[in-house]
Amino acid sequence: MSFSDITLTCKDCGNPFVFTAGEQEFYQQRGLMNQPGRCSDCRAARKTSGGGSSYGGEREFFTATCSSCGKEARVPFQPRGDKPVYCSSCFETRRPASR
Repeated sequence: MSFSDITLTCKDCGNPFVFTAGEQEFYQQRGLMNQPGRCSDCRAARKTSGGGSSYGGEREFFTATCSSCGKEARVPFQPRGDKPVYCSSCFETRRPASR
């Protein structure tokens, strides 16, 4: 299937944005049926404000001790104790380089 760029209108700010052919192919590969409703700036703002959460409000963080360096780490999940928890620095060094 061949895709071409489509201009959409952001439902938050009302500005036009391009839904590129590459993005459309990505959506199809992932089985996503709906086109994006927000421009990249509004998506980023919504993500950082916690607006993407189904519960609304601020994101809750928990304090844990890094399993690698022993420093305090703030994580967006409740550590259970059965898996290691890493501070952001140690986590970045362990993250696969494929990104």
